[in-house]
Amino acid sequence: MMDENASARLIRRTLTVAHRVGLFLAMLLICLPGIWIVLSSLRPTVEIMAKPPVWIPQQLSFDAYVAMFSGIGKGGIPVLDYFRNSLIISVTSTVIAVAIGMAGGYAFARYRFRGKSSMFLGLMLTRTVPGIALSLPLFFLYVRLGIIDTHIGMILAYVALNVPFTIWLIDGFFRQVPKDLAEAAQIDGCTRWQAFWQVEFPLARPGIASAAIFAFLTCWNEFALASQLTRSVNSKTLPVGLLDYTAEFTIDWRGMCALAVVMIIPALTLTYIVQKHLVGGLTSGAVKG
Repeated sequence: MMDENASARLIRRTLTVAHRVGLFLAMLLICLPGIWIVLSSLRPTVEIMAKPPVWIPQQLSFDAYVAMFSGIGKGGIPVLDYFRNSLIISVTSTVIAVAIGMAGGYAFARYRFRGKSSMFLGLMLTRTVPGIALSLPLFFLYVRLGIIDTHIGMILAYVALNVPFTIWLIDGFFRQVPKDLAEAAQIDGCTRWQAFWQVEFPLARPGIASAAIFAFLTCWNEFALASQLTRSVNSKTLPVGLLDYTAEFTIDWRGMCALAVVMIIPALTLTYIVQKHLVGGLTSGAVKG
C-alpha cells in the first residue's frame, strides 16, 4: 500500500514538473521575439546582421537609447512628439470606443428591438474588413474634410475600428449579469440609471476593462492606417516613427529596436496594472456572490 502511494506521489510530481517545464518552454518561445528586440537594441549592428545569428551578445551598450533621446530638438528623431501623439490618440479613441461599446453592448444585451440581430451581424462583419483596405478611401475623404494629418482624423478612424469589437465583448459580459439584480435594485428605490451604475456596471467591469485594453493596444500598435493618414510630426505615432530609422540604402536596426522597446514598455505597464484590477474584480465578485 505504501509503495502504491509513493508511486502515485512520484507520478504526480513528475507530471507537475513536466507541466511546468512545458509552460516555461512555451512562454520562452512566445517571448523570444521580444527578448530578441531588447537584445538587438543593446548590441552592435555587426552582431544583429551576423549569419549565423549571435544568440549571446558579446557586448552590450545603451548607445541607441542615448542617441535617441540626446537628439531631441537637435534634428534627431522627435521621440517625445511621437510618444505624445500616440498617447493622445490612443487614450482618447479608447475612451470614446469604450463609452460607445458600453452603450451598444448594454442595448444589445438588455433590450429587444426590430432588426437587432441584423444590426449586430452587420457590426461584426465590419471586423472582417482589413484596415489597410480602408486607407485609400479614408485618405481621399480626409483630404476633402481637411482632417488629414490631424489627431481628430486618427481618433475617428480608430474609434470606428474598435467600436464593433468593444460592443461584442461588453455585450457578452452584460449577458452574464442577471437581470434580476437590476430589477431588485429598482424595487429597492434605485432609478434605472442608478441600478446600472451601482449594480450592473461593477459586475461587468472586468469585461469593460478587457475591452479597453484591447482597444488601447490596437490603437497603440496600429501602423497601416497611421502611415497613410499622417504626414508630419504633428500627428505621427510611434509605429510610424520607426520608419525614420530607414534610409535609401540602409536601416538602423539597433535604433529601430530601441524605439520598439520604448513602445512596448507603456503597453506592458498598462496591461499589468489593469490585469491586477481585473483579477481583484473577479475575486471580489465571487466572494460577494
